Amino acid sequence: MNHSLHSADRSTHLKIVTMALVAGIALAGFGVAARSGGQDGASQTAKVIKAGKPVMITVSGDSAFR
Repeated sequence: MNHSLHSADRSTHLKIVTMALVAGIALAGFGVAARSGGQDGASQTAKVIKAGKPVMITVSGDSAFR
């Protein structure tokens, strides 16, 4: 049994890479499922915020005036 990655043979390296790949795919799948399953299949839309009239703000001491 090798306790060092430097002295491990080729099959041990292959097992480590395979397990890392499987864990990465599982984590990505979990993230996609958690993101898309939150709103009962409804599509997500962006809210649009329109700019209003320009406002001048001045600060004097502790209070702000608009």
